Amino acid sequence: MSIDARNALPITLATMVCACATVGETPGDDGEADVGVMSGPPDYTATRYPIVLLPGILGFEELLGAVEYFPGIPDALAAGGADVYVVYGSQVNSSRVRADQIIPQLEEILVATGAGKLNLIAHSQGAVDARIIAAERPDLVASVTSIGGAHRGAPLADKVLDGSLTPLAAPAFGALADLMTLMAGSNEPNDVNAAMTAMSTAGMAQFNAQHPAGLPTDACGHGAAEVGGIRFYSWSGIGSLTNPVDLLDPIWVLGSLVTGPDSDGMIPRCSSHLGVVIRDDYRMNHLDETNMVFGLVAPFGPRQTVLYRTHANRLRNAGL
Repeated sequence: MSIDARNALPITLATMVCACATVGETPGDDGEADVGVMSGPPDYTATRYPIVLLPGILGFEELLGAVEYFPGIPDALAAGGADVYVVYGSQVNSSRVRADQIIPQLEEILVATGAGKLNLIAHSQGAVDARIIAAERPDLVASVTSIGGAHRGAPLADKVLDGSLTPLAAPAFGALADLMTLMAGSNEPNDVNAAMTAMSTAGMAQFNAQHPAGLPTDACGHGAAEVGGIRFYSWSGIGSLTNPVDLLDPIWVLGSLVTGPDSDGMIPRCSSHLGVVIRDDYRMNHLDETNMVFGLVAPFGPRQTVLYRTHANRLRNAGL
C-alpha cells in the first residue's frame, strides 16, 4: 500500500513478510540475545497504533529507488504485525520546517488507517522534529522514541556554524544535501545554516526551553516517561569504527574527534537522552542506528532489526 501524501514524497507502508520461527529474540531491553533472525509470535510487533519512522538530517525514504534510510527495519517490524510508514521532509533544514512538512503526512496516515494516534520512532534530527510534532499536535502522537537524537545539541553543528571545522564545511554540506535531494526525488528546500543553527548547542538550549517534554533535568538522566498522555523513550550508541568492512565508519571516526569518544560519532551520549533511556551505550555509531550500511553490526553487538522489534513489542505491551 502506498499513500502519496504531498504529491512529491510518498509514504510507504512496508510489505508484510513472513514471521519465521527462530530463536534468540526476547522482549527484553537490549535484544542482544538475538543470534540471527527474527523470532517471537506472529503479533510480536502488532502495536495498537501504526509506527512511523522519521529519518534524521540528510534523511530520505530511498535514494535512486534502491538505498533505504532504514534498510530492513520496516519489513522486520511488519513481520510481527506492525503497520509501518516512513515519512520525511527536507534533507537539510530546521526542525521547524521539517516538522511542518511531516505533519500533513501523518494526517494522511491517520485518514488511511483510521488509527487514533501514531508511534513516532525517529533518528537523529528526526527526533527533534518529532518533539515539535508532539508538542504542537499531540492529537497525532501516542509515543515518541528518539534514536541518537541531539537533544542537547550536536558539537559538529557548532563547528560548522563558526567555521572552525573548516570554512568549506557549510558549502560542502550544502552541496551534499542538494545531491541527495536530487537522488531522493525530492523537491523540498535545503538550508544548511538553518539546520546547523537549530542543531547547535545554543539552538537546542533555546528549543528545550520551549519544548521541555521528556527532557531530563539532569543532562545524563532520564526524562519524564509520559507527558500529556504521550510516552517518551530513547536509545543510542557509542563507538565510531564498529565494523572493519563498513566503508562509512571513517566518517564517524573523524566525527568523534569533535564529539569525543563517548558518542556515536555525531551525538554525545548524554545529549541523546529523552524520556525513558533504554540504553545509551549500544555498540554502534550514528549510521549503524538506522541499520545502514547493509545491516553491518559490531562483532558481538546487537542487531538493529532486533532492537526495533523489541521496542515495538515494548510499545505493544504498553498498550501503544
